[in-house]
Amino acid sequence: MIRVAPPIDRRSLARRLAVLFGTPTSALVTLGMLALVAWVVPKLYDWAVAQATFSGADRKACGEAGACWVFIRIRMHELMYGGYPPGESYRPDLCALVLVALIAAAAWPRNPRRFEGLVALLLIYPLAAVLFLRGGFAGLPPVETRLWGGLLLNFVLSFIAIVVSLPLGLLLAEGRRSSQPEIAAFCIGFIEIWRAAPIVTILFFGIVILPLMLPRGVDFNKFGCVAVALTLFSSAYMAEAIRGGLQALPRGQYEAAIALNLRPWQGRLLVVWPQALRLSIPAIVTIGIDLFKDTSLVTIVGLFDVLGALQQAIKDPQWLGLAAEGYLFVAAIFLVICSLLSLLARRLERQLSVERRD
Repeated sequence: MIRVAPPIDRRSLARRLAVLFGTPTSALVTLGMLALVAWVVPKLYDWAVAQATFSGADRKACGEAGACWVFIRIRMHELMYGGYPPGESYRPDLCALVLVALIAAAAWPRNPRRFEGLVALLLIYPLAAVLFLRGGFAGLPPVETRLWGGLLLNFVLSFIAIVVSLPLGLLLAEGRRSSQPEIAAFCIGFIEIWRAAPIVTILFFGIVILPLMLPRGVDFNKFGCVAVALTLFSSAYMAEAIRGGLQALPRGQYEAAIALNLRPWQGRLLVVWPQALRLSIPAIVTIGIDLFKDTSLVTIVGLFDVLGALQQAIKDPQWLGLAAEGYLFVAAIFLVICSLLSLLARRLERQLSVERRD
């Protein structure tokens, strides 16, 4: 069978060209951006690839003209895992593989066990992964959370905060819309206070104030305090995102659920909440991406994520002057991860869209 290439949609191409060159201003901006790319990309390629050094045992192997990626290769364990023991680094790797597998199982539309995969991802995996990383059972050596660092710390903090803040945000959104003034006032106050506070203030609250509020005998380490603070901070933003989805949902959906003889909690669980969450997917993903980037601020309270580990590495006298390579590497990591999250969210939004046609 001879395969014929599909015809080119010239109308779509014309619309795109009209957006880029439709007016003198847009044409000038487009040409300026193209000129900037043409000027930056060759220089960046020459420095980062053509004249760069990729192999070697120390700083002496690096040249003067190009980038020294030997620094990144030698410091890779510190950037990825922080102080996690090198002999136990298979545990974070295994957790990452399981996470990717669960996300793929939950996102694959033809998976007959898709719901089970989603439940495992949101309910079982977070606790199991933290216990597995912590160790201290079944022959696994214990690894204290103070040793967790690097990109591992960014992932753990952001994943815990997102998974826990999603149901909390849903309850806060429902409470804000409650007809009982006490519940509504409490939820409004909680949301507005946490949304008004800067993230740096929230981190110091978790380190300094939160331990003072705990009952006597309950001791949270620094990791636990920061995780709780980020979760409460994220839940306030989740509540507003989900409230937008609830308000966008027609009132008739809830009334139809009641007409089907469903109890009020069943109507919300089976009819209202799934549709509201579907409408809130773009806002929820945006909050998740912002939270993942905000975890780089935990360095100011003494937790060394990937950015904190990099800052410690470039202070080593052997690697002085290589900050550009380190920051470019960290920026590339955040760019790739955030782009993948955005692509996954758009794919999920298309799959769940009621306007989609198979």
